[in-house]
Amino acid sequence: MKTAPLVILSLTALALVTSGGLAGLTTNDGAHGFTEILYAYTSAFANNGQNFAGLSANSIFYNLTTAIAMVVGRFGLAIPALALAGLFAAQGRRPVTLGTLPTDGIEFGVLLGSTALIVGGLSFFPALALGAILEHC
Repeated sequence: MKTAPLVILSLTALALVTSGGLAGLTTNDGAHGFTEILYAYTSAFANNGQNFAGLSANSIFYNLTTAIAMVVGRFGLAIPALALAGLFAAQGRRPVTLGTLPTDGIEFGVLLGSTALIVGGLSFFPALALGAILEHC
C-alpha cells in the first residue's frame, strides 16, 4: 500500500488547484513554490511540522489539510501495521526450507533497505522533477 505518496501528492495537488492553497505562496511561485507546498505536506505526514519560509502555512486551508496529513500519517500507517503484526503473530512459525530467505543476515537488510529506497524514490521522482530538480536546471 502506498499511503504516503498518495496522501502527500493528493494534498499537494489540492493546494495547487485551490485559491486557499495558492494564497499561502507569499514570495515564491513556480518550481520553488511547488517544492514548498510538497515539503509542507511531507513534513506534516511525518509528524515533523516544518515548512519553508516562503509558505505562509498559518491559514485555515493549510491548518486543516496539514492536520489531515498528520492524522493519516500517524494512524493511517499504525493501524494497518498493527493489524498485519497480529495476523503474522497468529500464523506461527513455518519450517525453514531450502528456499527460505534468512531474515537475520545482512543480505535481508540490504534487500529491504534498497527496495524501500527505490520504491520511495520512484514514487516521488515526478514531483521532485517538477520542483527541486527543475529549479536548478
